[in-house]
Amino acid sequence: MGAPSADDSRILESVATTTRTVADEDLFRLQRDGRKYELVDGEIRMSPAGARHGEISVHLTAALLAFVSPKRLGDVFDSSTGYRLPGGNVRSPDASFVSSKRLPGVPEGFLELAPDLAVEVLSPEDSPREVLDKVGEYLAAGVRLVWVIDPRAAHAVSYRSLTDVHGIGPDGSLDGGELLPGFRCPLSDLLG
Repeated sequence: MGAPSADDSRILESVATTTRTVADEDLFRLQRDGRKYELVDGEIRMSPAGARHGEISVHLTAALLAFVSPKRLGDVFDSSTGYRLPGGNVRSPDASFVSSKRLPGVPEGFLELAPDLAVEVLSPEDSPREVLDKVGEYLAAGVRLVWVIDPRAAHAVSYRSLTDVHGIGPDGSLDGGELLPGFRCPLSDLLG
């Protein structure tokens, strides 16, 4: 993962210095450089993620896929998938799930809906304010369950609403609840 290309730099500079509307094609092109980009309030934001972050995200995505696929419950996506939320922002959770009842087929572009489950794995650079804003935006858009995993603190938080919040310690498990009945993933399996 090197520096952004000249074209990518021009896109990022243009967005940062003007009120130009970002086209989906611009965001797609940027997403091919190995970084995670989101469109938030008209600005492209990059979320750097390290190896530990990637490892946790992949392990959880694999566990979700192993649970969801045989039961044909829906689709599991990684962080390269963008969701255009009702306010216009394009968010890319580190892992996500959409029920087959809500997504009969997978489109080429961004999903024009909110996921049923959104997972965020914190990086050291993540601002607590931005993470809480993102959780609030997910819940307001109709996400039924949000998991925020903090590898440094060996802790996670499960949100079903802004008032239905549960902390999960290192010996606890991520629980699919009513959304994914029977799914449980010990936090220790992810944080190894």
